[in-house]
Amino acid sequence: MKIALREEVELGDAKILSTLENGQTKEYDVRIEKIYLNNNVDNKSMVIRITDDELLRKAGGIVQGMSGSPIIQNGKIVRCTNSCNGK
Repeated sequence: MKIALREEVELGDAKILSTLENGQTKEYDVRIEKIYLNNNVDNKSMVIRITDDELLRKAGGIVQGMSGSPIIQNGKIVRCTNSCNGK
Protein backbone atom coordinates (compact mmCIF):
# COMPACT_ATOMS: atom_id res chain seq x y z
CA MET A 1 0.00 0.00 0.00
CA LYS A 2 1.28 3.48 -0.83
CA ILE A 3 1.93 6.18 1.77
CA ALA A 4 0.15 9.53 1.35
CA LEU A 5 2.03 12.79 1.41
CA ARG A 6 0.89 15.18 4.14
CA GLU A 7 -0.69 17.39 1.49
CA GLU A 8 -2.86 14.46 0.30
CA VAL A 9 -4.54 13.91 3.68
CA GLU A 10 -8.09 15.29 3.83
CA LEU A 11 -10.58 16.01 6.58
CA GLY A 12 -13.27 13.35 6.65
CA ASP A 13 -13.75 9.62 6.63
CA ALA A 14 -10.90 7.13 6.91
CA LYS A 15 -10.25 3.62 8.26
CA ILE A 16 -8.01 2.26 10.99
CA LEU A 17 -6.67 -1.29 10.82
CA SER A 18 -6.47 -3.12 14.11
CA THR A 19 -6.42 -6.61 15.58
CA LEU A 20 -8.76 -6.78 18.56
CA GLU A 21 -9.60 -10.45 18.77
CA ASN A 22 -8.87 -13.86 17.25
CA GLY A 23 -5.73 -12.53 15.54
CA GLN A 24 -7.84 -11.09 12.73
CA THR A 25 -7.06 -7.62 11.39
CA LYS A 26 -10.17 -5.60 10.63
CA GLU A 27 -11.00 -2.13 9.30
CA TYR A 28 -12.83 0.29 11.59
CA ASP A 29 -14.30 3.69 10.73
CA VAL A 30 -12.64 6.91 11.88
CA ARG A 31 -12.92 10.57 10.94
CA ILE A 32 -9.96 12.88 10.47
CA GLU A 33 -11.07 16.05 12.24
CA LYS A 34 -7.97 18.24 12.20
CA ILE A 35 -4.74 18.25 10.23
CA TYR A 36 -1.55 20.00 11.34
CA LEU A 37 0.46 20.42 8.13
CA ASN A 38 3.36 22.28 9.74
CA ASN A 39 3.84 20.27 12.94
CA ASN A 40 7.24 18.58 12.91
CA VAL A 41 8.01 18.91 16.63
CA ASP A 42 5.99 16.27 18.47
CA ASN A 43 4.90 14.10 15.50
CA LYS A 44 1.21 14.81 16.09
CA SER A 45 0.01 15.64 12.61
CA MET A 46 -3.73 15.05 12.95
CA VAL A 47 -6.68 14.51 15.25
CA ILE A 48 -8.93 11.54 14.54
CA ARG A 49 -12.21 10.49 16.11
CA ILE A 50 -13.36 6.88 16.25
CA THR A 51 -16.79 6.64 14.63
CA ASP A 52 -17.07 2.85 14.42
CA ASP A 53 -19.67 1.53 16.87
CA GLU A 54 -18.04 -1.91 17.06
CA LEU A 55 -14.60 -0.51 17.93
CA LEU A 56 -16.13 1.81 20.52
CA ARG A 57 -18.12 -1.06 22.04
CA LYS A 58 -15.21 -3.54 22.12
CA ALA A 59 -12.33 -1.27 23.12
CA GLY A 60 -13.78 2.14 23.93
CA GLY A 61 -11.72 3.72 21.14
CA ILE A 62 -7.97 3.70 20.58
CA VAL A 63 -6.37 1.97 23.55
CA GLN A 64 -2.93 0.95 24.73
CA GLY A 65 -1.53 -1.68 22.39
CA MET A 66 -3.00 -0.12 19.25
CA SER A 67 0.03 2.09 18.64
CA GLY A 68 1.22 1.62 15.11
CA SER A 69 -2.23 0.81 13.73
CA PRO A 70 -2.35 2.32 10.23
CA ILE A 71 -4.93 4.92 9.26
CA ILE A 72 -6.02 4.53 5.64
CA GLN A 73 -7.66 7.16 3.44
CA ASN A 74 -8.21 6.99 -0.32
CA GLY A 75 -6.26 3.74 -0.51
CA LYS A 76 -3.10 5.15 1.10
CA ILE A 77 -1.60 5.04 4.59
CA VAL A 78 -1.94 8.56 5.99
CA ARG A 79 -0.67 7.94 9.53
CA CYS A 80 -0.08 5.32 12.19
CA THR A 81 -1.54 5.85 15.63
CA ASN A 82 0.86 6.80 18.41
CA SER A 83 -1.25 8.27 21.21
CA CYS A 84 -4.75 9.23 22.24
CA ASN A 85 -6.27 11.76 24.57
CA GLY A 86 -9.61 10.08 25.21
CA LYS A 87 -11.74 13.11 24.37
